Amino acid sequence: MGAHTQSAYRLRFEWGATGAAAIVGGADVAVVVDVLSFTTTLTVAVERGITVYPFRWKDERATAYAAERAAVLATGRSERTGVSLSPVSVRAAEGIERLVLPSPNGSSIAFGLADAGVTVVGASLRNAVAVARWLPDGASVAVVAAGERWPDGSLRPAVEDLWGAGAVVAALVDLGATGLSPEARVAECAFRAVEARLTEELHDCASGRELVEIGFAGDVAVAAEHDACAAVPVLDGEAFVAATARPGEPVSRRWRR
Repeated sequence: MGAHTQSAYRLRFEWGATGAAAIVGGADVAVVVDVLSFTTTLTVAVERGITVYPFRWKDERATAYAAERAAVLATGRSERTGVSLSPVSVRAAEGIERLVLPSPNGSSIAFGLADAGVTVVGASLRNAVAVARWLPDGASVAVVAAGERWPDGSLRPAVEDLWGAGAVVAALVDLGATGLSPEARVAECAFRAVEARLTEELHDCASGRELVEIGFAGDVAVAAEHDACAAVPVLDGEAFVAATARPGEPVSRRWRR
């Protein structure tokens, strides 16, 4: 894959599962961004102390998977009942300790990266600054925007994920990070271009408009809460939990899958 690995740079950026596989080699940490709404919902759950089991499929397999782990299974957002991929629904839920969160995009990318032996972190606009602060100085970081899917299954680069990835990169740069690939620099610039009017832009982008039109404007508002969350979700085995230390520091749990 040669030049597409971005291996000459410490801070890299790509799209989707294929892009993630291309840039993960040699990275210390991979940051997955799926703003509307997997990683936004993930941050809401983890900051409330909920262990989140991401799952690739939204079918009977998810039901069995949740039952085996004594976890609540998130329903489809369109069902409008109980806890779902909607961050508003997770914020309103009570008494949940474990949550299975089906997400074909964000979940699949996270597990693919974990299989490559890298520490996997979930980031959104809400916790981009917290993630940047948590990352070790000098770490090699692969930032992956999940994107969406067109009806034919092809990748749709989603601008909200570009902004979310750029928010992580921008926060790292503000902390003194160098060694950005041109791709990472583009993500940074994209975020800085909308930072001052982030809420408005997020509501106006295609994915935001789609959610507003079906009655989930509240989810877009939660997603726009830049730097509102201090939680850093790290994939520990098959579940995301709140980070308690940087990678490589002594911890009571196993960081790598």
